Order: sequence, then structure tokens, then C-alpha cells
Amino acid sequence: MRACSLGGSFCALDLRLRTGRVGEAVAVRVNCSVSLEMDEGGLDTEGKMYASRKQMWEEEAGEDAAGNPKNALKKQEWYHKGVSYWEGVEASVDGVLGGYGNVNDRDVIDSTAFLAEIFKECPPSKSSSLVALDCGAGVGRVTKNFLLHHFHEVDLVEPVRHFLEKAHADLGGITEGNRAVNFFCTPLQEFTPEAGRYDVIWVQWCIGHLTDHDFLEFFKRARVGLKPGGFFVLKENIAKNGFVVDKEDTSVTRSDAYFRDLFKQTGFHLYKTKVRT
Repeated sequence: MRACSLGGSFCALDLRLRTGRVGEAVAVRVNCSVSLEMDEGGLDTEGKMYASRKQMWEEEAGEDAAGNPKNALKKQEWYHKGVSYWEGVEASVDGVLGGYGNVNDRDVIDSTAFLAEIFKECPPSKSSSLVALDCGAGVGRVTKNFLLHHFHEVDLVEPVRHFLEKAHADLGGITEGNRAVNFFCTPLQEFTPEAGRYDVIWVQWCIGHLTDHDFLEFFKRARVGLKPGGFFVLKENIAKNGFVVDKEDTSVTRSDAYFRDLFKQTGFHLYKTKVRT
């Protein structure tokens, strides 16, 4: 899953849930002063139960609660399996949406409305071109259908090479008007953006592949990429309770409480959320 001024503010997002890769939902404002007092358990898509996040991450990625590698090979395997899964998926909108290509139009409408609310409340600087970073960009679906309509330049970061090649083929030749500029074939856990380049860092339907430790480190590291007043948007599916581990693509769907706990640990302020059911 993806604050108005990053002087302590975290981006808001619409968190969403349900079964399947794409969820939807209604709108809510929150302040992120709450913390998760109980480490809820969860399960995986094969029915295995986990008593806690700690147990799950140790077993699935060989990582302890502090993010220290207890088994480096298991962590490598966690990320390798995720990329390998998507390397076997066709480079199309339907492919990157897990067969739910019909969700694209509604997704774009929701994202457009959410961004409009943020820009109305926290207008971007008019002194320079607006620039966005599309994280987990896939074939460039979000960039093409949404971000390029609102930002002068968009950079894409995506670890699956044939997805990014498709995005570059479709978007890299645009030379007039708003355009896709940089195409980074890098996983988020290894990516650091150029300092002060982005008005918005948009993270959609990809953060579940990161372990908790790498989730926190990514947002702390990526913070340097924001311009003054810039913000993150995280758009992600949410679980009703605890978490669900997808054994097919090695990703985790986290609950709203789980996300809020991680947001708090980043040191950012959760400014706004929307949830669509």
C-alpha cells in the first residue's frame, strides 16, 4: 500500500481491503496518534496460522523483529520468489492487476479525486514543474492513465524488467507535454531517489512485498527525494485483521492497525486516509 508537508507529515492514502489483489472503499480522516498495542496474528493463503508478525517474518523471511537477518538466504528467497512470480506474468494492464483489468478505470477515478483533495488542502509550489515518482510502476499503468495528467514529469521504479521495458516502449518516446523521464529497474528495498526531486512519491499495490524492516527503511530513505511540502501517497489493499501472507507471490496484506503502527515508526504524520469498500 502508497502528508502535506513532510516536515513531520506522512502522506495519506487510501487504504483498502478485501480478498483479491484489488480492493476498494469510503472515506475517513485519521490522526496517527494511535499505536498498535497488540501484535495481532495472521494467516497465509494455504491456511497456516501465525501467532504474531514476529513469528511470521522469522519463518517467511528469516528476519527478527528488529529487522536483523537471522537467515539471510530466507530473505533473499522471499524477494526472489516475489520477482520470479511477476516475471511469469504478461506485461499488460490485465496482467499487473492479477486478471482484474476492469478495475483500472475506477482506480484512476479514485486516485484523481484523492490527489485533488490533497492539492486543494496543500497546494503544490507553482514555481517549478511538478514531478512524481511511480513506485512499483509495472507496465506504466498508473503513470500513463493518472500521473501524467497531473505532473510535468514522472519517473518510474519497477524491479520486473519486462514490465519496465513495456512501460518504456509505451511512454519513453513522448517528447512533448508531460512525460515519463526515468525508468529505474530496481526493487524498492534497494532504491534511493534523487534528493529533492519529487512533489509526490506514489506507492501503489507493491509495498506488501517488503518486510516490515525494509518498509520502514524505504520510507525513511525515500524521504530525501521529496521537495519541501512534498508527500507520499500509499495506496494498498488492507486485511480486516492482522495480516495475510500470499504464498504465491510472497507478499503481505496488512491490516489498517498494522499499517498505522508502521507509519508511526517511520516518524511521519499520517495526514489523510480514504477507504473504499
